Amino acid sequence: MQSLSIAEVKYIAHTLARELLGWDEPIPTFDTRFPNILESCLAMPFQAFNGADLYPGLVKKSSMLFYLIIKNHPFKNGNKRVAMTTTLLYLMKNGKWLKVNNFSFYKFTVWVAESDANLQSAVVSAIEKFIGMYLIDFKENPGKT
Repeated sequence: MQSLSIAEVKYIAHTLARELLGWDEPIPTFDTRFPNILESCLAMPFQAFNGADLYPGLVKKSSMLFYLIIKNHPFKNGNKRVAMTTTLLYLMKNGKWLKVNNFSFYKFTVWVAESDANLQSAVVSAIEKFIGMYLIDFKENPGKT
């Protein structure tokens, strides 16, 4: 399973979020992000203990990645939008995509952002269910919803 690098997030996910999801609230440049938080968000889904992945499988890893970017706020603004594009980039690198319309995906993202941090386990489970519901092979024409 392929992970994401900081460079990929900067040059693909962050750029796409700024260009395609800027809407009425612009996303600041990548270099204004808070130090080390994004690195932590990208590393955590791949942690292991005693040789076993803490988040085994693509759905669990992508769910945790999505949750962490939203909740840990590595950017001054645009965290939800960057979480969306980063998750899609991660899935694409691993041959998958989400076949869901942008509005539904964004509304779900807002729900995650507004969720109580004390309910992390339940929210991550909901993200897993959401991703599992809309997950398709990348070759199935991801541009159409």
